[in-house]
Amino acid sequence: MTPEPLAREPLTAVLEAVRAAGLGTVSLDLRGVSDKAAFMERCARALELPDWFGRNWDALADCLTDLGWAPAAPGRLLVVTGWQEYAEAAPQEWIVAQEVFADAVEYAREREAGLEIVLALGTRA
Repeated sequence: MTPEPLAREPLTAVLEAVRAAGLGTVSLDLRGVSDKAAFMERCARALELPDWFGRNWDALADCLTDLGWAPAAPGRLLVVTGWQEYAEAAPQEWIVAQEVFADAVEYAREREAGLEIVLALGTRA
């Protein structure tokens, strides 16, 4: 997972502190996403998911719970921004996305694998 530019991030100070501690950070900006296909594509690009990522919920869960494909890091923080449009356009999909995120964090915590996911509120356009 490669860090994204922080200039517009609502949590810039937090991300900088996390990086200073040696942990990896990734920003997943969902602005403009209104369906599952776009959500999966945005995840693939932002998280730099492997080619075998199947762009479905199970594949996303697999990628988030088995980070063997990602560069080694003592821990990772994924910050999701701009998610409100997707949540409003596809509420059932957004529920599934949140479940995948929550399950991945719980899985990582049980194994002390160091994955946290934050949904940034930010501001509405």
